[in-house]
Amino acid sequence: MEKREFSLYITATPIGNMRDITLRALDIFKEVDFILCEDTRQTVKLLNYYEIKKPLVSYHKFNEAKSVEGIIEKLSSGQRAALVCDAGTPLISDPGQILIKALIDSGISFCVLPGASALLPSVIMSGFSTSQFCFAGFLPSKKGERTAKLNEYILSAFPVVLYVAPHELKYVLSEIEEISPQSPLCLNKELTKLYEDSYRGSASQIIEMLPENIKGEYTLVIGPKLDEDEQKDFSEDELRSMFDELILKGLDRKGALASLSKKTGIKRNALYSLLFVEE
Repeated sequence: MEKREFSLYITATPIGNMRDITLRALDIFKEVDFILCEDTRQTVKLLNYYEIKKPLVSYHKFNEAKSVEGIIEKLSSGQRAALVCDAGTPLISDPGQILIKALIDSGISFCVLPGASALLPSVIMSGFSTSQFCFAGFLPSKKGERTAKLNEYILSAFPVVLYVAPHELKYVLSEIEEISPQSPLCLNKELTKLYEDSYRGSASQIIEMLPENIKGEYTLVIGPKLDEDEQKDFSEDELRSMFDELILKGLDRKGALASLSKKTGIKRNALYSLLFVEE
C-alpha cells in the first residue's frame, strides 16, 4: 500500500513511559532528514532507546520566531522533518504554532501523528463527564490574572484541565480553596511513570494528601460547577464561624458577606438575614 509523504510530521513522544510511542512515529524518525526538538538532550534519550540516529535541530520558544525561515527553506528544498517536544504532543502548551502558520502560508504539506498526551488521560482519570471539557493549559503567573481565570473555570459547566508546575501547585490549590472550597478536583501526578498517582476531593483535602516536598509533573482537573442541590448544607454555627474568620482577616461586614456567599453558594441577602436578623 502506497503512503502519502509530507514535508513535516508533528510527532507525539512519550510523556513518561518510553514504550508509549507509535510504530509509525518510529518509522518517521528513521525516514526524515532531521528532527526539530524542544531540547536535543531530551530527544536524544528517546532516539538512543530505540537505536535511531538522526540530525537534531533545536526548536524552542526562545528561537522559534527567528528559526522558522531557515526551516521553511530546508523543507522547500525537498528535505523532510519531524517536529517533537520534550514530552507529549507538540503545540499543546509547547512551541510550534509559528512554524505551522508558516507552513500553511507557504503551502508546505504537513500532518499530525496521534500519540501520547497528558490531556486526555487526565480528564478520563478524573471521573467527570468527558462529553465536553476545556483545556486551559498553564495559568497566568500574575496572581490577579490567575485568580480571575480560576474564578472563570470554577463556574464552568464542564471540566477544565490545567497543567500546573510543581512549585505553583499549593498556591493554586489554596486559591481554589479560598474561591470555592466545595469544588470537586482531580489532581494527576506523573502520568504513565512509576510513581503515577491521582488525588480526588476538594482543594483542602488534596492539600492534606500532598507531601511537603512536591516534585514531578501535574495536571489538575476542575470539576463542573455544582448544582444547587449538590451544595453542602452549612449549619448556622459553621456560617458564623466562617464569617468571624473573614472579619479577623480584615474584611468589613459587606466584604465578608460577599466572600462567604462565594464560598458557600448562599446568596448574600440570605446570609444577612440568617446572621444579623436579630440585630
